[in-house]
Amino acid sequence: MGNRVICMKKKDVVIRSGGDGSRSKRVNRSQRKLLADEESLHRRALSMAIHQAQVSQRFDGSMSRRIGSTSSRRGTLSDPFANNKQVPEFLESLTVILVGHSTGGACVSYALERFPEKISKAIFICATMVTDGQRPFDVFADELGSAERFMKESQFLIYGNGKDKPATGFMFEKQHMKGLYFNQSPNKDIALSMISMRPVPFGPMMEKLSLSAERYGKGRRFYVQTLDDLALSPDVQEKLVRENSPEAVFKIKGSDHCPFFSKPQSLHKILLEIAQIP
Repeated sequence: MGNRVICMKKKDVVIRSGGDGSRSKRVNRSQRKLLADEESLHRRALSMAIHQAQVSQRFDGSMSRRIGSTSSRRGTLSDPFANNKQVPEFLESLTVILVGHSTGGACVSYALERFPEKISKAIFICATMVTDGQRPFDVFADELGSAERFMKESQFLIYGNGKDKPATGFMFEKQHMKGLYFNQSPNKDIALSMISMRPVPFGPMMEKLSLSAERYGKGRRFYVQTLDDLALSPDVQEKLVRENSPEAVFKIKGSDHCPFFSKPQSLHKILLEIAQIP
């Protein structure tokens, strides 16, 4: 009787319980340790991201090579499976749950078409869950306009093969990315993400997928909607699940386009729930 819990800022969390000062000190020490561990984790992750960016720049050499120069190689969704060895060998002895985020949804769809027997569940997190004959870019048409118009008018295009050749990719400016992708994410995560951001290659975005009812159609698909998403709006996500119905739909309130930053616990709970569905 008479015990009270007072919730304050993280640095000032105090529990008052019948004058038990030692318990309050223990809680404060525990809270400080948690904050220190979190800060240390962020610093280590930031250091790793910076190192990764430096190594990437050292070996990539030029922007055209980083985003796929069409003169040296053609970056398409089919390239990773061209030799029919890489993925089959990896999946030969196991089945997996594939998770795709944003434009990575098209990669999951393609894998589901190629290896449906090896994929127990496919999870699309605010992702491009395309239909047969559709391009990943088409999903963003409501936000970006038609592909043809975007290629002509966008100020974010990258010309890896020279200005006299077609654009090879695009990348938004940092301020645009913050507003589109991270409008609900913590500043620390935004800063870390900015170091790792890379241009989006046009090759995979503009390639139409061929998806069959016999293979892709038999896969178990699950969709996670992000309800405060400014990159792929909730209306567009709703249209995707309406036109290409998955087995189940989950919704995360207050999440931007990157729920692993803005709502990590909610996303974690949903992923575990899907994994446990028989």
